[in-house]
Amino acid sequence: MDRQAVHEQWDRDLATLRVLVAGATAAELRRRSRGTRWTNRQLVFHLVFGYQVTRALLLLVRLSGRLPGRVSRGFAAGLDAAARPFHLVNYLGSCGGGLLGPRFAAWWFARIVASLHRSLDRAGEAELAREMAFPVRWDPFFRSSMTLADVYRYPARHFAFHLQQLTVGR
Repeated sequence: MDRQAVHEQWDRDLATLRVLVAGATAAELRRRSRGTRWTNRQLVFHLVFGYQVTRALLLLVRLSGRLPGRVSRGFAAGLDAAARPFHLVNYLGSCGGGLLGPRFAAWWFARIVASLHRSLDRAGEAELAREMAFPVRWDPFFRSSMTLADVYRYPARHFAFHLQQLTVGR
């Protein structure tokens, strides 16, 4: 894993969000995004939330990655079975989170990225190789099995995908 490349991508994403938030008008933020049911304001929150979720995923991999593979696969299967309620909570959470506002999202994003930087710097090579089964129905970037290193790379992929759905400045 190229840690430096991951750190740099996170910093680019943070800079991108800050520029986006600083330049977006209230009317642009109220406008619908492309390909989602969210407004741009709600989608900005969702971009940040993808990074926040990563912190929880890291904890899950650190814990579940120590368990036998069948336990991890069973857990992932149970989460996959709950994909519909997850998608509803994911949608509604970003609707509600959008009420907090884009400036709050940028402030929160900076804190999350700083936390991820510290976490990645502390992670040992053996820890980065720890692996667990994932619920593939929850996110198009989840694979059936992911290492801790994969999870560290996940939020930038999620961010890049959803960034293309914003209609701010377009």
